[in-house]
Amino acid sequence: MIAQAHPGTGHRWWITAGVVALGCALLAGVMIGPAGPPAWRVPLEFMDRLPWVTLDSGLDAADWAIVWHIRAPRVVLAALVGATLSLAGASYQGVFRNPLVDPYLLGVAAGAGLGATVVITVNRAGSSSWWIDPLPLAAFICGLAAVILTYAVGSTVRGERTATTLVLAGVAVTSLATAIQTFLLQRNSEVLRQVYSWILGRLSTATWADVRLVLPYVILSSVALLLHRRLLDVLRVGDEEASALGVDVARVRVVVVVAATLGTAAVVAVSGLIGFVGIIVPHAARLIVGTSYRIVLPVSFLFGAAFLIVADIPGRILDRPAETPIGVVTAFLGAPFFLLVLRARRAHG
Repeated sequence: MIAQAHPGTGHRWWITAGVVALGCALLAGVMIGPAGPPAWRVPLEFMDRLPWVTLDSGLDAADWAIVWHIRAPRVVLAALVGATLSLAGASYQGVFRNPLVDPYLLGVAAGAGLGATVVITVNRAGSSSWWIDPLPLAAFICGLAAVILTYAVGSTVRGERTATTLVLAGVAVTSLATAIQTFLLQRNSEVLRQVYSWILGRLSTATWADVRLVLPYVILSSVALLLHRRLLDVLRVGDEEASALGVDVARVRVVVVVAATLGTAAVVAVSGLIGFVGIIVPHAARLIVGTSYRIVLPVSFLFGAAFLIVADIPGRILDRPAETPIGVVTAFLGAPFFLLVLRARRAHG
């Protein structure tokens, strides 16, 4: 008789593969750029900076400044944004029991964008009198309001939610937030260019200050969501059944929604609107590891980080010296993917 492998063995393998993919993406991200040192010299320089290792990479101070102060924060921020959007998308899909939702479709990103636009408009003089950076705070408040409104509008008369009503409600809330945002920009045209570049998604201006700004939000959001991944599996059987198993459904739903919105709003505040990441990566994760959120969430986190780093590379080098916004790249990849998912669900249902 042939012994069967433990079910968790494959899952551990995919988590290991995600760590390796993320490491390779991080290395590729700092190696490739429109200007700077030859790519093969960058790993040598990093090795040279390790303890008890001496190598001659051939990089001078100017080359290292390009790598460490321009490429590295951009790559790290891309990893944080991709991981957070993917994890939030998978969590929203679990808590709403709808594989078609993501931070973009639920209106969270648009709401966070509206909050960021308000802050940019009010603070256009560059005042630094705030004791805390208001940008992620305003993005979080508006993003949370958007998802609550979507969740309320997406309810039927009996309080039930279907895939169609929830997606349509998200589209309506997104349109409302965009309309208010347009209204503000028409009356504050001096910030139009700044907001427009932000709307398209931008990582080109990333600094270590941006990384430090979003890191606490990302850590808090990610830890909370990953701790609830087993409960999301229980919610798959339905609210009544989950309650019968001793799960406080209302508390789990509130915690997951707030945590996912916190992370989404924080990263959107510094990176702009980067759509479809929260639907591409979780769906791909389900295809390779199954439907259990115990493994879908960590795999989405790792591969989401790697995905956005890799997706950012073409925008840096294909149209040099200009850049293609990362939001354009993800939309180019994500829109056909979303249509394929819709068609597959229609054929299956």
